[in-house]
Amino acid sequence: MFALLTTAAVVVSVGMAIGLLPRSARARYVRTAAHLLINSLGMRIEVCDERSSHVDHPSRHDRSDHGLIVSNHISFLDVLAIASVRPARFVAKAELATWPVIGPITRRLAVIPIRRESLRELPTVVDTARSGLLAGDNVGVFPEGTTRCGRGGGRFRPALFQAAVDTGVPIHPVVVSFHTSTGGLSTAPCFIGADDIADTMRRVLAAKGLIVRIQMCEQQLPGDDRRELALRCERAVFGHPVSLTSADATSVALAA
Repeated sequence: MFALLTTAAVVVSVGMAIGLLPRSARARYVRTAAHLLINSLGMRIEVCDERSSHVDHPSRHDRSDHGLIVSNHISFLDVLAIASVRPARFVAKAELATWPVIGPITRRLAVIPIRRESLRELPTVVDTARSGLLAGDNVGVFPEGTTRCGRGGGRFRPALFQAAVDTGVPIHPVVVSFHTSTGGLSTAPCFIGADDIADTMRRVLAAKGLIVRIQMCEQQLPGDDRRELALRCERAVFGHPVSLTSADATSVALAA
């Protein structure tokens, strides 16, 4: 807890001036800050690139090409995990900005807030994502619209894919999964049901040797149909159950 609070204080303090820096410097700050915060929780990051079947260090996957990043959704920690590999502006629920510790960090990461219960605000969120993509930023979204335990997935909602269709940028599907030190799937970082931030943080801090695995799937081109694009990316993410766990046959079956 001390390591987390100290790291968060440094990240927020340094981030106060980040808006004045060039985009490349901001991206390095976001990637470094996210990596430090994940490490301060006692977690280790593994990156698996589907195209090379290689597990690598996160910094080696910081490509210059930008686009729409889409991922399955397990926890608010997904934002940090993905940002440690591909810095981005994430679309995330507006309540994050009011949370202790997490709130100031999300503001420094330029999170695009969304209220799931307000459909009227969705066009504004899509417009903001579109503007970010046109400006050369990565934009990250969780198309399931809610968090799950990591043993399966939900349908990808197509609305936010319109930002990629309108701008013509590529889509980068990502699979996030959390594992124990022995390789089994871990549900400790989940944020579902009646969980609040304290519940998730207690489980994560109590766990030993947690690993967050980020699998980079094949890049997708946008086309002109957001529904078809959403389905294609959904299959890219959930069509590879082995990326969720290689040790738990039950979770593999559910993820399929």
